Amino acid sequence: MAQQTTLAMALTAPRTLEPMDVPIPSVTADTALLRIEACGICGTDCEQFETGMRVPMPHIPGHEPLGVIEAIGDEAARRWGVDVGDRVAVETLLSCQQCERCIAGAYHLCKQRRVYSTIPLAVEHGLWGAYANYMMLDANSRLHKMDKSIPAEIGVMYNPLGAGFRWAVELPDTRADDAILIMGPGQRGLAAVIAAKSVGAKTIVVTGLEADHAKLELARLYGATHTIDVENESLKDRVKEITDGDGVDIILDVTPGATAPIADALSVVRTGGCVVLAGVKGYKPVADFISDKVVFKELRILGAFGVTSSGYKKAIDLIESGSVPLERMHTHNFSVREAELAIKTLGREVPGDESIHSCLIPDST
Repeated sequence: MAQQTTLAMALTAPRTLEPMDVPIPSVTADTALLRIEACGICGTDCEQFETGMRVPMPHIPGHEPLGVIEAIGDEAARRWGVDVGDRVAVETLLSCQQCERCIAGAYHLCKQRRVYSTIPLAVEHGLWGAYANYMMLDANSRLHKMDKSIPAEIGVMYNPLGAGFRWAVELPDTRADDAILIMGPGQRGLAAVIAAKSVGAKTIVVTGLEADHAKLELARLYGATHTIDVENESLKDRVKEITDGDGVDIILDVTPGATAPIADALSVVRTGGCVVLAGVKGYKPVADFISDKVVFKELRILGAFGVTSSGYKKAIDLIESGSVPLERMHTHNFSVREAELAIKTLGREVPGDESIHSCLIPDST
């Protein structure tokens, strides 16, 4: 191809993103080159920008790529069932696909797992993230075809929606008539509402802050039966009222940074219930964590790391069905060079500008 380099935004230090022209290598028999159409921005991007997430720098962030196959090796085309011109959603995790865990289907727990957007520029080609116009697809990638007629900013929601299906439904085994409490009304919390609604959860409660008023309204649009402003209402009293004193069957915490919701979850989940922890807290300890509540209530506490193929497939089916007004969740498009502004907007560092779902859209040139 004529293009020999690609624009990429590299994280060179915490809170420092710098534009770079990165060489584009030729594809091998088992790799491909992806022309990025959109890269989603989420709370993980905010943490990565703030701290580097213990990943050697510089590296190219961007773990939610949607794009079109620009070039592909013969073996990769055969293995993935895709060819030049196909639109694909790219799974975030890279696994060896050969160890016992991978063979058993738990590839997200592979001991050799790597994560797109967290591999340094110094490793091989360096194009491991989607804050760029192009990125390379490793031989161990997992791809999912997607309808090219869907707007890129909607199609790229496959990642948060996939998280919603895995974290709110698959891991806790949510069923019809269950009561689920979703802590945090960001894009993944809203995706969890959509997923829980799709399996017939009877009661869907979403918590947020006073500043989350618009997000809580959107949660109701997507199927939440109740919303709670935890700054102005008592979480315990409201859950008791909503569930007639029983507590909720399932809790999903997707709040970023805050540890108080974890302690609260142990108080409002019912005996025999399940608590799924998916919100990253920056390795902070949890104050007032009373383990006896876990014992006497015989709770299941599950960690949720990433999304697996079943969640992605459900998300893409939902997107392609057009059955949910996902455009109501999308608030911003930014250029690749505006990656820092995108992150700061999502992180509420830009006064008066509220972001729910946003993405980077490369220039068409």
